[in-house]
Amino acid sequence: MMMKPQVETAAYNGHSMVGTLRRVLVCSPRTAGWHQPERAVRWRELGFLHPPDFDAAQSQHDAMRRELQRAGAEVLELPPAGDLSLDAVYAHDASLPTDFGIIAVRPGKANRVTEGGHQARFFEAQGIAQFGEIYPPGATEAGDILWLDAKALLVGRGYRTNSEGIRQLRNLLAPKSVEVIAAPLPHGSGPETCLHLMSLISLLDENTALVDLAWLAVETVELLRTRGCSFIEIDPSERETLACNVLALGEKRLLALEENVQTNARLRAAGFDVRTFPGSELCLNGSGGPTCLTRPLLRQ
Repeated sequence: MMMKPQVETAAYNGHSMVGTLRRVLVCSPRTAGWHQPERAVRWRELGFLHPPDFDAAQSQHDAMRRELQRAGAEVLELPPAGDLSLDAVYAHDASLPTDFGIIAVRPGKANRVTEGGHQARFFEAQGIAQFGEIYPPGATEAGDILWLDAKALLVGRGYRTNSEGIRQLRNLLAPKSVEVIAAPLPHGSGPETCLHLMSLISLLDENTALVDLAWLAVETVELLRTRGCSFIEIDPSERETLACNVLALGEKRLLALEENVQTNARLRAAGFDVRTFPGSELCLNGSGGPTCLTRPLLRQ
């Protein structure tokens, strides 16, 4: 009897925001210490709206995790660490997967700087290679970074990602023939507010983006339209409830917050299968939606 050849399964990749999600990293409120008084007491200085309700946040995170698993994704949990803050629950921001390995980025928010190192060590233990790292004075948060395609990376220049961070990303990826395109971000409500590029745009499939069009820079709008991208606009009344923050699961499936009824209806009318979970405490309190809570590691 002839033996079938073994097929090696990839542990990671990058360069797509919309392929079918197969593997994802999360950091639960429990891991981020939302139940620990010495961490929870810092909610105001971290920009949360009110003191965290651990039980509600953990329950909502569990609901999100179930939706990820129902969609066929393997869900990995970041190990706890003494220097993580409440913000660590938004696991997307501290690393950038590429087809060549992980880039440990350096968040622009001071309490989050150690997260990149924690994720890099966890990935190493999982057999996921590190491709590079962002060093001071560079600052980058992956919430500002979108793969437009396998050879083009759009990076928001704002209060969390600076010009030096973008320069370092460009130097890392240029030898791999990846173009890094800087995209200006608005001042918004100021540097204390979490305004990422992905607060204003979520890619839904290869040709469609959910956008907060009024807040996108003209050059970003023109770039996306030049590349053949069509837009679905959020309901403006749902801007403050993170309507634009939607995670593509692949195959026209999306994960969104149940609070954004009008925007979700627009997505369904456009032919998308929208799955939801509650985010009143987990997401709205700390200003981070489904994409922020998840660090996709493998898409197909």
